[in-house]
Amino acid sequence: QVHLVESGGGLVQTGGSLKLSCAASGRTFSTYVMGWFRQAPEKEREFVAAISRSGGSTDYADSVKGRFSISRDDAKNTVYLQMNSLKPEDTAVYYCAADGDFATTYTMAFMGRYDYWGQGTQVTVSS
Repeated sequence: QVHLVESGGGLVQTGGSLKLSCAASGRTFSTYVMGWFRQAPEKEREFVAAISRSGGSTDYADSVKGRFSISRDDAKNTVYLQMNSLKPEDTAVYYCAADGDFATTYTMAFMGRYDYWGQGTQVTVSS
């Protein structure tokens, strides 16, 4: 079992930056694949970014490639999402998620592989 708490959301102007954090407690953090997802009003939740257990592999949605960067600090049990060059279409509630299943064959972008979710943090980008 792992408990996830996101922070760092807020209101920012177009072109600005925010850094989201997701602090995890519970089982050993390094055993989890970590992902970030987002959900805009009246839209489905979608994949944003993910990072492997070792941190050596990352994946990004096409819409955020080159602007967002995911990283993890296992010593702090925290995963980060650095968001630069923000656009109004990035406005959403951002959720972090954790997958502790070593046997899964799904890609890191697949939402269904994640067993644990945070409560979300709102990001609003004004035009």
